[in-house]
Amino acid sequence: MNVRERTQQIEKQTLSPYAALSRNTKGRDRPEEECELRTPYQRDRDRIIHCKAFRRLKRKTQVFLSPEGDHYRTRLTHTLEVAQIARTIARALRLNEDLTEAISLGHDLGHTPFGHAGERALNEILPGGFRHYEQSVRVVEKLEKNGAGLNLTKEVRDGILHHTHGQEAATLEGRIVRYADRIAYINHDIDDAERAGVLEESQIPKAITDLLGTSKSARINRLVNAVVDNSQDGQIRMDPECQEAFDELNTFMYQQVYYNPYAKGEEKKVPTLIEILFTYLKNPDHLPEDMKRIAEEEGCERAACDYLAGMTDHYAIRLFENIYIPEAWSHY
Repeated sequence: MNVRERTQQIEKQTLSPYAALSRNTKGRDRPEEECELRTPYQRDRDRIIHCKAFRRLKRKTQVFLSPEGDHYRTRLTHTLEVAQIARTIARALRLNEDLTEAISLGHDLGHTPFGHAGERALNEILPGGFRHYEQSVRVVEKLEKNGAGLNLTKEVRDGILHHTHGQEAATLEGRIVRYADRIAYINHDIDDAERAGVLEESQIPKAITDLLGTSKSARINRLVNAVVDNSQDGQIRMDPECQEAFDELNTFMYQQVYYNPYAKGEEKKVPTLIEILFTYLKNPDHLPEDMKRIAEEEGCERAACDYLAGMTDHYAIRLFENIYIPEAWSHY
């Protein structure tokens, strides 16, 4: 028995009957020889961490565009926070922590530059629309490794696809990530909004803080416990009272931060920038070589979208400046 087989034996002996055992994976699109050390889900986690799209997350906006200061969240730090919250829940429920971590780390790989403002802009101009969770799956299936993709297991791809809207993931591990994503972003966005001076803790309605707590740590702890305490029977959920307060906190954040004209003032520039770049990149002569292959196979609009969605905020701005701003003007 090698290390992987021993790990899978431990999974069978110790994990919940509801857990997705790595030995029972539905597999990959392209069969591979098993690793002697790592389970399939551990290999997926490692492939995601080492891929280019994961590294680019460090320079993609979470909420505040190009903030002044080193302590604001980026798409990468958000991803790491989601992974830690999700792993805590999975371990408490004796579910597969490796699968949960892999889904968490891959859930935002397809996110656009400029946060949800970039996603909305691409959704408006791409025929058929644009959704970052679908693009995340496209990244791991088709765009990484020069078109070969990462060849991840079906369970990881399913969890990535269903981490935010619509149908639930097929595994409980994937459903945990949906909760962990919301728990993470609502609470770290409160923290960032306070840092930016657009929100004070005291503004959060007392009915919410009385139940969930008056600090980031207290709220995360309360929400994580609400999931763990109410998910012992093969379902992932919170108790109704906590879920209602959580939903009210989400609504409050949309009113006070996500639609705040001060916090989001720069976002009005995003649709124009995205549209201009998209129009420019629809010309295959303006695409890099790996995107020209996409253009030939699926059309120039699809290739332009893939290239644009993969950009960091800084790269998109620099490309725009290089194309449209005379070099002499950029020194003013």
